[in-house]
Amino acid sequence: MLEMLINPWKAERHPWELFFIGAFYASLSILLSEWVFSQDAVLSKYAGVLVVTFTVMFSMPFIYYTIKLEEKRILPMRGAWALLKEHRRAVYAFMFLFLGFVVAFSFWYVALSSTQSFRAQIETYCQINRPSSFNDCVQQYGLKSSAASTGAVTGTARLFLIFTNNLYVSIFTLVFSLIFGAGVIFILAWNASVIAAAIGIFTKSDLSALPLGLARYMIHGIPEIASYFTIALAGGMVSVAVIRHEAGTEKFWQVLQDALNLVILGIIILFLAALIEVFITPMLF
Repeated sequence: MLEMLINPWKAERHPWELFFIGAFYASLSILLSEWVFSQDAVLSKYAGVLVVTFTVMFSMPFIYYTIKLEEKRILPMRGAWALLKEHRRAVYAFMFLFLGFVVAFSFWYVALSSTQSFRAQIETYCQINRPSSFNDCVQQYGLKSSAASTGAVTGTARLFLIFTNNLYVSIFTLVFSLIFGAGVIFILAWNASVIAAAIGIFTKSDLSALPLGLARYMIHGIPEIASYFTIALAGGMVSVAVIRHEAGTEKFWQVLQDALNLVILGIIILFLAALIEVFITPMLF
């Protein structure tokens, strides 16, 4: 029933509607985790993963059929730039879906009395930002402490670290989309939940500061996630082409060429996002 809320054709005509779909899916996942699993002695420890799993389950049909639709649009007589312009509508739709995830996850991180549903995300945040005091960090933010987070390496070294880390994520995104097709939504939903936890920590769980936290992370987050979706779309189209037994045909080689163009574009956007995160975001916040 939930997969019938919107279809790829309507989504690409009105991509902004995906924001509300994403927010609904993420909110429903949080509420299911809180109501059903929060009292379970075992499953409550993995609530953060369950939240992402539910979000993926709700989103999977839309992602699959959108990728399938984009693969059908590849025609040999069309140029690479025309294809990139054609695929941009799918990327816009995915972006609004992702933004819906981030906003909803961020809201519930701040609104809920406990951060148990984000424990895995908090551990990821602490592993990246405070590895030397990991246990203290997890306990601190698990209790929704108001203490500020520590800084990170600055300058060129930080640019290299951020870009290489994001490049690893993009590689996993490409591999997942090649192997699982629409399964790449798991990586992207997970990233949305981790970003939401970071926003919640930055705002010190103050609901009034939520817009500021969203602005801080979305300045570089929007192009970064756009690059992931561009790369995911490339891998997903190749995966669908293989499933449809087009390997070795002229259409398949056209799909590979189109996918390569998308991957190159995604890496360029990813580097620009790293530049913004290192040199522009700190100037504003």
